[in-house]
Amino acid sequence: MPTPTVFVIDDQEAVRHALGEMLTVFGFSVETFGTADLFLKQLEPERTGCVVADVRMPGTDGIALTRELVRRGSTLPVILISGHADVPMAVAAIKAGAEDFIEKPVDDMQLVAAINRGLARAFERLDTQRSLESLNSSFARLTAREVEIFDLVVQGFTSQAIAAKLELSPRTVESYRAQVMEKMKAESVAVLVRQAVRLGRITP
Repeated sequence: MPTPTVFVIDDQEAVRHALGEMLTVFGFSVETFGTADLFLKQLEPERTGCVVADVRMPGTDGIALTRELVRRGSTLPVILISGHADVPMAVAAIKAGAEDFIEKPVDDMQLVAAINRGLARAFERLDTQRSLESLNSSFARLTAREVEIFDLVVQGFTSQAIAAKLELSPRTVESYRAQVMEKMKAESVAVLVRQAVRLGRITP
């Protein structure tokens, strides 16, 4: 997995420099940008990390940046900072999808804690996304008949009931069922049921 980067976006050079230096000392890999527009233009979809952005900037502001990242389906958490913080602004930031909202002057420890929380959640989302992709690709390998068996097993039908319903022999159903379990890497019916819920085949 690529090393996560903290992207610092602030139109004030002194702030960018100070935050960049402080985060480097804490062991983060840092890239700085003077505008959100420049950051969005250069952002590659596969980059991992965390965005620390000022709320008020020329061009795309911090809240609009957060909304744009959400629209792009980005996994980058956003921490917004502002020297003009007020409650409605903080509420708007969180509603837009920001991870946290911190007032300037920024407290180093508070920012580092927020970045670590954001990164932990981002990696969790990434793992969930990858495991669902893997589950979908396993399901796509099932034949039409195996999908039928899968759906009936997770609905609670026994092999005998499935055999009667599909006019097959119980032995044939058992054979299909074993193939389904193997292809889905499910060691039990309970695991198969959980997979069906994640795949949207049944509602919990």
